[in-house]
Amino acid sequence: MFVAGAVVQWLRDGLGLIGASEEIEALAATVPDSGGVYFVPAFVGLGAPHWDPYARGTILGLSRGTEAGHLARAAIESMAYQSCDLLEAMEKDAGLKLSSLKVDGGAARNNGLLQFQTDLLGAKVQRPVVAETTALGAAYLAGLAVGYWENTADVTNNWALDREFTPQIEPADRQALRLRWHKAVGRALDWAEH
Repeated sequence: MFVAGAVVQWLRDGLGLIGASEEIEALAATVPDSGGVYFVPAFVGLGAPHWDPYARGTILGLSRGTEAGHLARAAIESMAYQSCDLLEAMEKDAGLKLSSLKVDGGAARNNGLLQFQTDLLGAKVQRPVVAETTALGAAYLAGLAVGYWENTADVTNNWALDREFTPQIEPADRQALRLRWHKAVGRALDWAEH
């Protein structure tokens, strides 16, 4: 994915909808759903599985009732939709079905995002106690290299669950959401002149 969490930065810096990235979850929670708004953050094209450098960002489904909360929610949901597209392609390539997804990084602190992600996937989403794992991973690699940990099993045993999210929507609702997302993505494809 070319743009995921950066969509929150754009809402903050480009539109001024929030003052800090951490405010996105509270703003999104002011509405019960996206109100039919879909945000395809193809600011620099779309990566896997679409691979379209000419795609451009779109916000679809706006109405007179659309509020800032709907835009925030659609932005958060765009991260989950893009992850689903990518994971679906990986499942197809691997011939395996995803049963759970472990997440990390700054966006993993957003409970609304993770609940929507699990709803879309129809699989459990697990957040670790230590969500900022990039630096931790580097430390683990260094520790393995110098013998602090004997093997990768030692490192794996350090992982601890903070919270597990489970799907709360029906498969038919999941499918309807994904169909609308793919329709929105279709509108974003091949937009830039080339």
